[in-house]
Amino acid sequence: MTEAAWVEHAVWWQVYPLGFAGAYPEHDNGGLRRLDAWLDYAIELGASGLLLGPVFASETHGYDTVDHFRIDPRLGGDDDFDALVGAAHERGLRVVLDGVFNHVGRGHPAFQDYLAHGDDSARARWFRVRGRGTDHPELVTFEGHDALVTLNHAEPAVADYVADVMTHWLRRGADGWRLDAAYAVPPGFWAKVLPRVRAEFPEAYVFGEVIHGDYPTIVGMSTLDSVTQYELWKAIWSSLESANFFELSWALERHNGFLDTFVPQTFVGNHDVTRLASRLSEERHVPLAVAVLLTVGGTPSIYSGDEQGFRGVKEDRAGGDDAVRPPFPAGPAELAPYGRPLYRVHQELIGLRRRNAWLHRARTRTLHLTNEQFVYEAYADGRSLVIALNAAKEPATVPAPGGGTVELAPASWSVLTP
Repeated sequence: MTEAAWVEHAVWWQVYPLGFAGAYPEHDNGGLRRLDAWLDYAIELGASGLLLGPVFASETHGYDTVDHFRIDPRLGGDDDFDALVGAAHERGLRVVLDGVFNHVGRGHPAFQDYLAHGDDSARARWFRVRGRGTDHPELVTFEGHDALVTLNHAEPAVADYVADVMTHWLRRGADGWRLDAAYAVPPGFWAKVLPRVRAEFPEAYVFGEVIHGDYPTIVGMSTLDSVTQYELWKAIWSSLESANFFELSWALERHNGFLDTFVPQTFVGNHDVTRLASRLSEERHVPLAVAVLLTVGGTPSIYSGDEQGFRGVKEDRAGGDDAVRPPFPAGPAELAPYGRPLYRVHQELIGLRRRNAWLHRARTRTLHLTNEQFVYEAYADGRSLVIALNAAKEPATVPAPGGGTVELAPASWSVLTP
């Protein structure tokens, strides 16, 4: 495992800055400085850091980067970035950036040079082209999106460029990187880049977006600290929605195996998926999902707004992410009051997590399992917690540690003493 010791205590509050600031698809914002008023809110929630979405110059939504060395003008400039990082660090909040290094937008200077000069361009080999040198070359794009041109990760100059970008922003105060679409990049590419980054910044935390596949092998071959745990994300909401805790128990067994190699980055919501409160038809199940997230092994993140019960459905169409990436008000005081109960649930569970940092590497053991009741033990380093969930609409009696039983209210969770 390569992650720094401080990551054991990390709980991220994830923000998609372009949406948060109202900079995309709208253009009435305040840029990165819009976050200033929310830093104390993140602290009060219990978070230890900000996990930021793209902040670099792009053509539209941030994932079509045109300049990795420049803050998106819709979000401000270097001074605004420096001020945000400084204010976050003063409060003890770390900052992780989102790097899109699988592809770039067509406006990127390297690609524009290639368009202008073809194979005579000094950066012609920066991009993947099928049939290069023939009469019918075909540019490779990311998942069929013509606006996203795929980088050639076998080109040494691309590795140099990515290493330079990563170290540049770490020098400016960032504490780590989320690597977007890491699943589409050969793991060996990261194995070339990351040692160069860690030579100067050994404490940086770097994890990759990996949706499916052999997580441990990808981590081992890439030298990433971690990858996103989409298997567990799906099992948490799906087991609650379909009244099938057997799915969650099975996923946690898989999760135990991953923890032998690395600590996964865990979540129940992010900027790419339908919001949890919209995914679950029973509103009372939302706290149960959060309870699982914060009592099993992993490095957890809370997607901004989920702690208030924000709703939003992701749709497979142009602009289909907008509903899950909305603008936020100028400050927390403008939030609707009906989100407060769920916010307090998050505070309680994050507090439990922060008091028991060993949960970061905790394995789980199933103690009691039915379709709608689940009791499991989280354990590590000679310590343990027993967590009980009841997803039914009626009270349920489940076994308690040490013998006896405990009654759970409908749609409730409880932490039982071992």
